[in-house]
Amino acid sequence: MKKNILFATFTIIALFLLSRELPAGIPPGEELFFQAGQAYKEGRFQEAAEGYEQLIQSGYVGGHLHYNLGNCYFRLNRLGQAILNYERAYLFIPRDADLNFNLGYTRDQTRDAVSQSRSFINMTFFWLNSLNRNEIFWGFALLNGLFWLFLLVRLFSQSEWTYHAFLLLLIFWVIGGISFGLKMFQTKTDNRAIILKKEVNVQAGPDIHDIILFKIHEGTVLSHERSEDGWSLIRLPDQKRGWVKAEAIENINQSSPCPTFGP
Repeated sequence: MKKNILFATFTIIALFLLSRELPAGIPPGEELFFQAGQAYKEGRFQEAAEGYEQLIQSGYVGGHLHYNLGNCYFRLNRLGQAILNYERAYLFIPRDADLNFNLGYTRDQTRDAVSQSRSFINMTFFWLNSLNRNEIFWGFALLNGLFWLFLLVRLFSQSEWTYHAFLLLLIFWVIGGISFGLKMFQTKTDNRAIILKKEVNVQAGPDIHDIILFKIHEGTVLSHERSEDGWSLIRLPDQKRGWVKAEAIENINQSSPCPTFGP
């Protein structure tokens, strides 16, 4: 009995020591990120893109990761993939100056001049697009904490300054709560997609023999309404609609597993 206990104890200790030695040195993800960056600097853009794609497929996400991948695809003259990854990076780092310049530049290179209309909500709550989801969440969390703190203070102090401070905080608390709710709604309902092929036929129905309504080109941003039997129903900002092959587009919004690289 004692021998079994000693053996089990020894096994647990050995496994613990082995597990401590496994992550020694640079973590695999960071090493691959560094190697991809080095390949980009040396002009090996395809190799760099493959490295960043491997990181994403392994579960890593982040604004700078998608930004770097977008740069690789731009260098490879793959405009659709470049815009797709710039748009994904924008979800994480919307105020990054380099990203905004590159995104604007690549949009100007697209063949289809499709204007992106702004909704009433985006014009009213203009700060939503300048803040990512985490920033709005933590901002509202801070306002929420201050709100309940001042509410507690008001129970013990009825002075005039606490009353005015509480009213001001109440206004910001309501605005913060609405902003957080709208941001979550935008994230959940974001069905934007990018055309990845050089030229795509938009057809009247989900069949190769259906009438071709019009053609659309690489890099165009559109709405992906639904998919059916290998086809996707898309809608342009000018309300034109039609069906395209599912592999011709890719949605911008995707799940956000951990860990992340940068913001």
